[in-house]
Amino acid sequence: MRELVYYVAVSLDGFIAGPDGQFDAFLIEGDHMDDQNERFADAIPTAAAAHLGIHQPKTTFDTVLMGWNTYAVGLPAGVTSPYPHLRQIVFTRTHEASGDRLETSGEDPVEVVRRLKAEPGADIWLCGGGALAASLADEIDRLVLKRQPLLFGAGVPLFGPRPFAPELLKPVGTTAYASGVVISEFVRTGHPPVE
Repeated sequence: MRELVYYVAVSLDGFIAGPDGQFDAFLIEGDHMDDQNERFADAIPTAAAAHLGIHQPKTTFDTVLMGWNTYAVGLPAGVTSPYPHLRQIVFTRTHEASGDRLETSGEDPVEVVRRLKAEPGADIWLCGGGALAASLADEIDRLVLKRQPLLFGAGVPLFGPRPFAPELLKPVGTTAYASGVVISEFVRTGHPPVE
């Protein structure tokens, strides 16, 4: 069965973007980028991958999920379809968007993800944002955090507001880079935390 993978950059204080959606402080140069671009080539915007000569095999992900605010980041630059090499689903009840291989959905994200998981294909990438991640927290199978050596102080949290419900995740790999970026991967265990 396909997995829902929340693959995202996060500051040391737990933010995936600044208060106004800023993400340009995240390090996009450094020794972490080669590994990241090789393993997660499917998660690079299509035009950027083409410019960099990076092949996108769609073997890691073939679908990307975004909330409206994550999707809208590219609109001022005229980017209406950031990942046309993937099936793109933007969750919104108040906006319309159109682009190559892009659809908007006002449905319950949990129901959409459960349908997607039942279909054949590669894994499903949860791109952001924090509110969408919070609504899908129980559906996330794998969490891949690109922890950046930054403090934001405020912004969009990794998971938006959700009830207090501790759950233990199993670490399956951590790689630290000279750039200060640490990529940590966790899988859901389904067990409560050890007391």
